[in-house]
Amino acid sequence: MSPNREPRHVSVLPEETLRWLDPQPGETWIDATLGGGGHARLIAAKLIPGGRLLGLDQDPAMLERAAPGLEGLPIERVHAVFDQLDAVLEARGIEAIDGLFADLGFSSDQLEDPTRGLSFRDDGPLDMRLNPATGMTAARYVNELSEAALADVIWEYGEERFSRRIAKRIVERRREKPFATTADLAEIVRQSVPRTPDTRRIHPATRTFQALRIAVNDEMGSLERLLALLPRFVKPGGRVGIISFHSLEDRRVKQAFRDHPAWEPLTKKPVEPGDDEARRNPRARSAKLRVARRV
Repeated sequence: MSPNREPRHVSVLPEETLRWLDPQPGETWIDATLGGGGHARLIAAKLIPGGRLLGLDQDPAMLERAAPGLEGLPIERVHAVFDQLDAVLEARGIEAIDGLFADLGFSSDQLEDPTRGLSFRDDGPLDMRLNPATGMTAARYVNELSEAALADVIWEYGEERFSRRIAKRIVERRREKPFATTADLAEIVRQSVPRTPDTRRIHPATRTFQALRIAVNDEMGSLERLLALLPRFVKPGGRVGIISFHSLEDRRVKQAFRDHPAWEPLTKKPVEPGDDEARRNPRARSAKLRVARRV
């Protein structure tokens, strides 16, 4: 992925996000998932004069790609995972923030880059790491995990009802030849899943790839750690908005905003894209925005 190319990603729910978060001049905000910088631009423009925004991303390529579109705005790009929020703030002498936004989805630039291995649409190395410098690749997961552990990952993070059958076929195949590419894994999964109305609607490997990507990047663990940190750092009256794209994420955000005494949920139900946005940007269809205020 060339960092010099302009981001192609289209931000989801941009107007709704800005309206619910209501950033004000002079405030300090975090965009915990900078990506292409679309949401960050909107928020940072509202912080002028006197405000600042820290844009975090664990993918160094996205930090570079977002840079040209952020010129002239009070934004500092930070290479960090959002569950490192405490260390990021401490390093800058910031004791509290006025708000935080996170879009938990993947950038189109990442998904459409076959060298990242996040999608099976184009064949590429079975990697899936958002930060390519750290952690286990997806290839190591499918080649080294026990059959039971692999089945558990696919079930827990992909909610795939054929998880045990898929894990069994993966282990049988890897004895002959280790998995190395996305197409190779997708084909084995396809062979493992019976044809149903559901598999005619989405590719049979979709849930398995989701599960591996979540495991490789510890997405659920990072989200839970971020949610645990937020009450310490968001000022009273501050706002937090999180966009999720599947039920595993949305469930955790909903429970944190509903059950923790620090939060007053502002969105009783998640804000979802309208028909026009869903037509313009099909990837936005599953987006859910939840917003809460620090009491």
